[in-house]
Order: sequence, then structure tokens, then C-alpha cells
Amino acid sequence: MLAPLAYGVVALSAVLCLVAVYYAFRDRLIDNLVVILSLLLEVGLVVQMGFGLAGVGRITDGAERATYIAYLVTLPLIPVGTAFLAIKEKSRWAMGSLAVGAFAVAVMSARLLQIWNASA
Repeated sequence: MLAPLAYGVVALSAVLCLVAVYYAFRDRLIDNLVVILSLLLEVGLVVQMGFGLAGVGRITDGAERATYIAYLVTLPLIPVGTAFLAIKEKSRWAMGSLAVGAFAVAVMSARLLQIWNASA
């Protein structure tokens, strides 16, 4: 797993979270900026998944390995799901769910990095 990539994913998801919270408070719908941020986050998560799964053998603890793999595989589903929900649901709460999803991605990516660094 690449630490700079993980930090970039955390930063990008934090930016997406802040933008989504701003949009929710302003009662704005999803627009190109949010879609582009979600797509960039998705690309970062897919690349992170590739590098993470390639080096999963370095993690010796079975429980930590299972958590690591589960996070790697499920993380790319969150931005897609929340962005799709924000497109379909035309309310303030759609942007709120996008913000919660982006926050979850940030926390889970930080946990991935923590697991990776503990096994190094």
C-alpha cells in the first residue's frame, strides 16, 4: 500500500465531505464539481485496492488481514453508492448522505493505513 496515495484519498474524501456539507446547508443539488470529486476519489480507491491486495501477504494477523481486505474491497462501493443516491434523491439529505459517505471513506482509509503500518 502506498502511504502518499492513502493520504491523498483521505484528503480528497475530506474535501468531498466539506463540499457536500456546504451543499447540504445551502440546499444545493449535486453538480459537476461533486461528481468530479467523487470520480477522482473512486479512481484513488480502485488504485489503492490494487496496491493493497497485491501486498496483503505482509499482514500476519488473521483478524487484521480480514479487516484490511474487507475495507479494501468495500471502500470503492461507497462513493458510487452515495453519488448515485445524491443524483436520484433531489433533497438536502442526499448531499448529507454523500458527506457521511465521504467521511466514512476518510476514516476507513486512515484505518487501512494504520493496519498497514502496524504490520510493517
